[in-house]
Amino acid sequence: MKADPSKAGYNSRVKEDQAKTSFYLEAKTQLISRLKANADQGLTSAEAEQRLASNGPNKLEEEATTPMWRRVLAQFKDFLIIILIIAAIISGAMGEMADAIIIIAIVIVNAVLGVLQEGKAEEAIKALKDMSAPEARVLRDGQQKMVPAENLVVGDIVLLEAGDIVPADIRLLDSSNLKAEEASLTGESVPVEKQADFCPKEEVGLGDRKNMLFSGTSITYGNGKGLVVAVAHDTEVGRIASSLQSIEQESTPLQKNLDHLGKVLGALILLVCVIVFVAGFIQGGEPIRLFMTAVSLAVAAIPEGLPAIVTIVLALGMNRMAEQHAIVKRLLAVETLGSIDTICSDKTGTLTQNEMTVREVYAGQGHYLVSGSGYDPEGEISLVEGSTEDGVALNRLLEIAALCNTAELQKQDGKFGIIGDPTEGSLLTLAAKRGISREKLQEAYRFEADLPFDSGRKAMSVFYTNFPEGAVSLTKGAPDILLNQCASEMVDGEIRPLTDERRQEILDANSSMAKKALRVLGFAFKVHAEGDFSDAEQNMCFVGLAGMIDPPRTEVKDAIAVCHKAGIRVVMITGDYAETALAIARDLQIADESSRVVSGLELDKLNDEELAQLVKEVSVFARVSPEHKVQIIQAIKSNGNSASMTGDGVNDAPALKMADIGVAMGITGTEVAKSSAEMILTDDNFSTIVSAVKEGRIIYSNIRKFVLFLLSCNVGEILVVFITNLLLGPSYSPLLPIQLLWLNLVTDSFPALALGQEKGEDDIMELPPRDKKEHIISKRMFVSILVQAVAIFVAVFVAFQIGRFYYPDYLAVDGEPVLDANGSYELIEQYDFYAHPDGTPSAGAHTFAFATLIMAELIRSFSTRSEHQSVFSMGFFSNSYMNKAFLVSAGLMLLVLYLPVLGGLFHTIPLTARDLGIVMLLSLIPFTIGEVFKRVKYHK
Repeated sequence: MKADPSKAGYNSRVKEDQAKTSFYLEAKTQLISRLKANADQGLTSAEAEQRLASNGPNKLEEEATTPMWRRVLAQFKDFLIIILIIAAIISGAMGEMADAIIIIAIVIVNAVLGVLQEGKAEEAIKALKDMSAPEARVLRDGQQKMVPAENLVVGDIVLLEAGDIVPADIRLLDSSNLKAEEASLTGESVPVEKQADFCPKEEVGLGDRKNMLFSGTSITYGNGKGLVVAVAHDTEVGRIASSLQSIEQESTPLQKNLDHLGKVLGALILLVCVIVFVAGFIQGGEPIRLFMTAVSLAVAAIPEGLPAIVTIVLALGMNRMAEQHAIVKRLLAVETLGSIDTICSDKTGTLTQNEMTVREVYAGQGHYLVSGSGYDPEGEISLVEGSTEDGVALNRLLEIAALCNTAELQKQDGKFGIIGDPTEGSLLTLAAKRGISREKLQEAYRFEADLPFDSGRKAMSVFYTNFPEGAVSLTKGAPDILLNQCASEMVDGEIRPLTDERRQEILDANSSMAKKALRVLGFAFKVHAEGDFSDAEQNMCFVGLAGMIDPPRTEVKDAIAVCHKAGIRVVMITGDYAETALAIARDLQIADESSRVVSGLELDKLNDEELAQLVKEVSVFARVSPEHKVQIIQAIKSNGNSASMTGDGVNDAPALKMADIGVAMGITGTEVAKSSAEMILTDDNFSTIVSAVKEGRIIYSNIRKFVLFLLSCNVGEILVVFITNLLLGPSYSPLLPIQLLWLNLVTDSFPALALGQEKGEDDIMELPPRDKKEHIISKRMFVSILVQAVAIFVAVFVAFQIGRFYYPDYLAVDGEPVLDANGSYELIEQYDFYAHPDGTPSAGAHTFAFATLIMAELIRSFSTRSEHQSVFSMGFFSNSYMNKAFLVSAGLMLLVLYLPVLGGLFHTIPLTARDLGIVMLLSLIPFTIGEVFKRVKYHK
């Protein structure tokens, strides 16, 4: 159940928030002065305490959860439920306590089921709060101190190093080789370089603010010092928390459908009851008896079992989805999946593995492709056909990749992962695919020193001795800069001068990889005199290139192909770079060669109408902020589409909550994403979404089937009671209220539940998504309901008349049968019905009608298994649940007919073999009509 806030209000809040977060545009000295801070001494303890008392702690407030009593009360707001409660009260007041107790019992059972299945606390804010760092190292009173992160205030000076969690939004004042992991906030697939001296001239996206650190992200490399500019709800994470609170929930398509259905049925019930009462009164009927007939009609018209059956079928659907690795947290969201026509997805960690993987290597003059996935060292480095093998240069490149590296490759719970920088982790994995490990190399070669990565040099070097050449420096870095520092190259095991022609060939190879959205690193080395590593990064020997990417998940491409076949559009929304996003999108066939990518900065220039038009044409959005994701989802919904949002990061949380159904990754997803989503994928498999959509379509289709089944029965009951009363008089109701209750709640419920377990038609994922505005009762279904209701009326009315023939009516006074001198019922010998206002149908006539209606429903339930396909082509007994439902319901009917205690309660008599034969023949009428109708209407 998702949000539909005012666009103008939401977008205005976004613009206000953007104005508050332009700290990255200000000069450091100006910002320090404006915030009344001191870069060298920090705040005084007194000033910090004053600001803390004035502005509050650096923590996120939790949103109040819905109390249990409100959640219970919400279960009774349904229009049908209200009518049932009124009917129960009236029945109790009229002395029909059995009817009243049964109705109230089913209402309570439905409420309990709803509360148990839908019980979900708002954990998103708590999860955001839990991301906060427990302590922070600050300058106060001129000294370094460790203080609780929640005691940080704007103006504090914070010191950070590798491994720290950023405790607030911070403007960098100093930095040294600083990198921050921001994937969960921005979607950036690799750690971002941070530079205190970065000063843009104009606004840039969240992921490009290199002089800022954001609360909840982590430092992966280097160190720095910064000024706290925002705490608590003013941070980027805090703004996400605020947007989660501002997004209100709206009804799902099924809720709207059932509410509409309830109101229509309610109006129909009231209308028919009034007509019957007025017509009977004009004919001279007694008001009390007429009122009870009206109550019978109300009972007949209301599908009492429908709310509970919908709840149970959805709950069973939840269980099936859980078995397929999709946990649905809200009951009605199960069905919502079936109406999805647009799946919006984050890239990093959702469409891709969030594990950098080397795909191509260029060493000497050899060009190699690398197989395998993620950090698992299983895979091969194979030569491209037509290229020249250069094993010596390749091995040297892999040695540099392994030794010029600070990451660690490890295996945990059967899965490979890394500690440190993902790019360096991918290089360790690359070397391991050739059997080269840093540990073995360091046993042979002795580490002497290193020259850490620097954003100015764009390179990193390590120094080793005992190499075959002696003392060497090994360097990796940006290809263009590294190549400029090389005077020679390694080819076929020889050191050759690096010619201009070869430089261009190497640059072309670099460009070719970059066009595929690969992140490219260059590798070089230099031989030094023993112990002298001066000028290590000058006049080096070039070895080769390695191109890496966060690759698509292996199963995603096939899943997207299924989406296209099912009429579902897939849209990529990511904080990563446009080139990378478009390359991945084309690989997955989300986009083609003619497609374009739109950035967050471009979105800022559009109004709501322009954005709504744009989302119809563009399927790839890059460098977007959390607010942009929300606006894109909002625009898609404004076009009348049903949108799902898939993501795993903090930055995805508002969009997950805004979408018709949010889907979070269970393994790699942040707690914030999982708490904001309606569905969690426990296997992080995008194809599981497609399976869930299929299940949602099947569930909705099955709901339509049992709605058709139940309503055609209810309309048939209305026709039986209504027309019989009009034709024979107000005293002649073929079915008693308690019989109708039994049929609606017990007999019909088992087949309806069995219909909810249908496997679905084979072509269900080849049909276009349904319109979420479509009513559950379409025009075709309405005609089908009328046809079957008329068939039910004919069968039951004929059965009732036959029953009256075999078991004639008796005289009654105040509802009690009149006995003659011999103690037998005084029968009505003539059929001048209106001359005998106290005449009442015999128990035999009631039993004929009751048994025929039950058997007609049970046999007809097999036909209702498909709206357009013949049950014989499906396999008459192929639904085992239906077979069991038929036997159980038929068995219960026999108990009512032949068990004296129940016969007295339900006013039935034991039927003879002759009677049962007649009942069975009449019961075939609705089934036959239903099958003929499908044959004529759908030619199947």
